[in-house]
Amino acid sequence: MSKPQLLIDTDPGVDDALAILMAHAHADVLGLTIAAGNVGLGHTVRNARTLVDLVETATPIFAGCPTPLVRMPEEDAVHVHGVDGLGDIGFAEPKAVASDEHAAQAILRLTREHPGLTLVALGPLTNLALALRLDPTMPQRVTRLVVMGGAVTGQGNTGKIPAEFNVGFDPEAAHVVFEAFPRFDLVDWEATLRHAFTDEAFDGWLAAGDKRAAFFAQVFGTARAFNRQRGRRGVIAADALAMAVALDPGIVTRSEQRYVAVELDGRLTRGATVVDWMGRLDRPANARIVMDVDQARFAALVRRALGA
Repeated sequence: MSKPQLLIDTDPGVDDALAILMAHAHADVLGLTIAAGNVGLGHTVRNARTLVDLVETATPIFAGCPTPLVRMPEEDAVHVHGVDGLGDIGFAEPKAVASDEHAAQAILRLTREHPGLTLVALGPLTNLALALRLDPTMPQRVTRLVVMGGAVTGQGNTGKIPAEFNVGFDPEAAHVVFEAFPRFDLVDWEATLRHAFTDEAFDGWLAAGDKRAAFFAQVFGTARAFNRQRGRRGVIAADALAMAVALDPGIVTRSEQRYVAVELDGRLTRGATVVDWMGRLDRPANARIVMDVDQARFAALVRRALGA
């Protein structure tokens, strides 16, 4: 069976790093398009270069938007991922080099050169929204869009109570993407909480793995400590869960087909994902909301990516 072809839009951080390791272990990665989000664009691009060095590939890297489309962000995720986005370990200057082509242009070009690819969005959706404004026909060339974002019952992880970080960082971009794609898979924050790994199991994989596991064990400390301070149990791997859905569509055991929109104006709710659970808006469903996955298959994908 041929490997799936993935184009990954991301803002590497720690959980993005695990997802990128998974992609390179299981798929043909056509490129990494990079946005600001968890940390600033300079750091996220450098982190992508560090990861490409680690997996020893020539995966192209494309720097994208340094800010959201409209408003400056109200918060970043330095407190979770470290100032540099990879736990402030102080890695050496990576050898991999980012392309001069802008991420939005690269998205359009690669979807033309590889029609039928799977697009995996792990960060704020700024680059995708800009690409859609340049070429609204882009969704016709994408077989699947998998988005890690949102909080479908309002249990977010930002200063805006209902909002999840990726959507809340650039709500206008998420609005553009959700309205443009007739159907996408949504892996929301609440699903990632339900699918955390036990500390014991994950520590075993790190101990049994290769240099990828050693790398992840280094960078994961800051995020792990933050989650423990917040009373979150186990190892929460948000972007890894979205990547698992992208790599293995059959991993989904329960989903809901609903229309999902993004709140742009609310004083307390800006960036919230609003789900029409009862069909009151009479709009066709645009999202397959992933509710549950086969946890053993998810674990197997992660273990292989760590060399365990």
